[in-house]
Amino acid sequence: MQQPAQKKIYFLSDFHLGAPDHVKSLEREKLLVQFLDEIKNDAGEIFLVGDMFDFWYEYRKVVPKGYVRLLGKLAELSDAGVQLHFFVGNHDMWMKEYFQQELNMPVYYEPKEFERFGKKILIGHGDGLGPGDHGYKRLKKIFRNPVCQWLFGILPPVIGVGLANYLSRRSRAQTGSAEEIFLGEDKEWLIIYCKEVLQKENFDFFVFGHRHLAIDYRLPQGSRYINLGDWIRYFTYAVFDGEKMELKSFAGQENKIVRN
Repeated sequence: MQQPAQKKIYFLSDFHLGAPDHVKSLEREKLLVQFLDEIKNDAGEIFLVGDMFDFWYEYRKVVPKGYVRLLGKLAELSDAGVQLHFFVGNHDMWMKEYFQQELNMPVYYEPKEFERFGKKILIGHGDGLGPGDHGYKRLKKIFRNPVCQWLFGILPPVIGVGLANYLSRRSRAQTGSAEEIFLGEDKEWLIIYCKEVLQKENFDFFVFGHRHLAIDYRLPQGSRYINLGDWIRYFTYAVFDGEKMELKSFAGQENKIVRN
């Protein structure tokens, strides 16, 4: 797919709408809608790179309550011809066909390669990649198992959503502020993953979320690793105009972006 002239590509992730409560989530959602409204005229494509919601599970006839402002804005953009893409995250991997049908937005479950403006870009949420975190990788296989998803689906939504929200809050409490610390090139698992990929195939850009730390890092062979941060602390996004990829903050938090 070739981008129309003068149209840019935007990347953003990790909104975690629904957390930590309705009031804070609504503030974040309104800010996102404002951002999308400001870029609608120069955006050719928008990649939503996972964890849009703190929890999402599509029952056959039920989708989670709320988020009408964001979903309505995405529908408006899609109807106006902006191509949307969604990569499932570890908080919203239980997607089915709702987004495809209502928003004409493809949903991806694994990292995927794209070529835009002659540049190769590998995009994914980032969970389960690189070394370590074997416990989560085993858990992810369970979550992705169709039988396990069906079993969860037979729970009444009030129980299923309540349980998922409890587990999500517990996970955030355990993580605390550790996500705000850059671990160094040799310990950042997504940088390690990118370097391993580069040994087999060259990419101009790697774009991931999940890490919750905004990072723009130069890699061997002229490649760059972009982590999109989040819309909880950093309000960061990446934009590619065909010549340069920039990591920015919609709330003036550029000084918190890790760069090398």
